[in-house]
Amino acid sequence: MAIENQDNTQKILRSLRGRNIIAPIVLGFAVVVYLFWDEFDLKAFKLVTFTSATVAFIICAFGMMLLRDIGYIIRIKILAGNSLTWKQCTRIIFLWEFASAVTPSAVGGTSVAVFFLYKEKISMGKSTAIVMATAFLDELYFLCMFPLMILIFNSSALFSVSTIGTSGSWQTEFLYFAIIGYSLKALFTILIFYGLFINPRGAKVFLFTIFKLRFLRKWQRGVVKTGNDLVLASHEFKSKPFIFWVKAFASTFVSWTARYWVVNFIFLAFFVVPDHFIIFAKQLVMWIMMIVSPTPGGSGFSEFIFSQFLGEFIPYVTLVPILAILWRLISYYPYLFIGVFLIPMWIKNKFSKQSSEEIQ
Repeated sequence: MAIENQDNTQKILRSLRGRNIIAPIVLGFAVVVYLFWDEFDLKAFKLVTFTSATVAFIICAFGMMLLRDIGYIIRIKILAGNSLTWKQCTRIIFLWEFASAVTPSAVGGTSVAVFFLYKEKISMGKSTAIVMATAFLDELYFLCMFPLMILIFNSSALFSVSTIGTSGSWQTEFLYFAIIGYSLKALFTILIFYGLFINPRGAKVFLFTIFKLRFLRKWQRGVVKTGNDLVLASHEFKSKPFIFWVKAFASTFVSWTARYWVVNFIFLAFFVVPDHFIIFAKQLVMWIMMIVSPTPGGSGFSEFIFSQFLGEFIPYVTLVPILAILWRLISYYPYLFIGVFLIPMWIKNKFSKQSSEEIQ
């Protein structure tokens, strides 16, 4: 068991190497260049004015990301109780975001989040419970908000697309992506709810039974671990009062909502926004679709969806690739660079000097 744990630790450390930021950055920029190479118009670009208001709204966009991080920090503090200091919560969130940024969107950073919590002196059972609870709260946000957006806006408004950089419309494909993404989130949320609050052992048996099927058997080991995690998380959180979950979900709501307002402020920096709420709604749909992205942090796929999904609101075609990159510079790339500096210091503190050198 000790050897297996050591192997897992080394595997996690290797996944956090600073060099892993190169791939998502290159991929994201490559997709922008590929899609919009023929769309750049220098004359149109000169029509764009940069004023003090531009700077102010970009600062506001960064402020929304800061608010998003504050919400996450508060949430993990609530879930951990008195087990973590505010400093530890802040450090864990940025480590977690870095891990999410260098892993595929479908995987995310949750697989190493337990590791971060455990190394901050949280028991393995409680670390697992905290991560499971954060995943449940995140998915619950999408589970509630997506139907609300459907009720407020019709599907044609939500899934209308631009044709920038493409020869046709991706509206139907994006609808399928959204349905698949939402279905996966709904199934996951229902399973976690059942496992956390109703019957954790029943959920574990259900998972094990389903993944005994021949074509799913190769994932059985990981599913067994998920089932065990559910049981541990249920013991930790099942007895928590309702107000505990209200506070945790409120911080989740603030975090995700603030993140979506980043684009609204970026748009305001360059032009008048006709309808803020539809832009907010379309971003929510974008994030649901991004769950199917196989690339680190959704790089490439995110920039493409941005151009197609939000391009219709941008008055100058030339601005589309610029705003797509600016969006990622504010909402994604900072976590890569923060992680590059934070990870070595954290590992030096938690591990031997040799382990620290392994991720350089």
